[in-house]
Amino acid sequence: MAVITETYLRSEMLKGTLSNPYFISHQHRLTPAAQDFLRDRGIKIEVMGSNSIRTIAKSKELRIPVGVSNRHVHLSHHEVEVLFGKGYELTPYRSLSQPGQFAAEETVTLVGPKGVLSKVRILGPARELTQVEISRTDGFTLGIHPPVRLSGSIEGTPGITLVGKAGSITISQGVIVAKSHVHMSPNDAKEFNVKDGDRLIVQAISDRSIIFPEVVVRVNERFTLDFHIDTDEANAANLKTGDFVKVIGRNGEPFSVNA
Repeated sequence: MAVITETYLRSEMLKGTLSNPYFISHQHRLTPAAQDFLRDRGIKIEVMGSNSIRTIAKSKELRIPVGVSNRHVHLSHHEVEVLFGKGYELTPYRSLSQPGQFAAEETVTLVGPKGVLSKVRILGPARELTQVEISRTDGFTLGIHPPVRLSGSIEGTPGITLVGKAGSITISQGVIVAKSHVHMSPNDAKEFNVKDGDRLIVQAISDRSIIFPEVVVRVNERFTLDFHIDTDEANAANLKTGDFVKVIGRNGEPFSVNA
């Protein structure tokens, strides 16, 4: 959960990015001093939801909350049993932004040609295929160079060795650097005027206003609005989970300033 302090709000005010109303996501928590800071300046707080999306859309500024994704592993049922024992079930540690998904208590060690990464979190529930998602920096540590792919697109990707408490397994493919993408419900997609597979141009709302020009839209009735990037991308744009990006274009075309 991202904590917003009075100091952070003052820095936003100095940069000219402090909006009214001030939009926060379900992953934000305002300190009492931050709440007083906004109240004393007559700034209303709005939690990001369908009504907030409509409000932003009418003001011609579409915003999406950020979810920074650290290195993690998705395992098939078979790999869970190989790594942790026959009949083993993953233990939920905390819920993720997408309904029904969770970070598990269990972790694995990734072993590459040149190095290892320990305590890599497993995300549940188990899937049909095992997939490992790392950053480009992680790839340098391991000695592999996975391509940027959408989740599930693992053909021709590098393999890796995974070590758990009960055993180890080497997969021949399945390591990717996840392509930045946005999760949306059908209602969200309607408000943003997009469909599954469209591409958004989004810009970081930070002191490093980096533009992400090819953000793939993924629409599912189970999804909650979230912009997913890895730690390399988040560090470059000075973003953290709970921050926002603004949509400035769609399918390769920037929005008109006068639109």
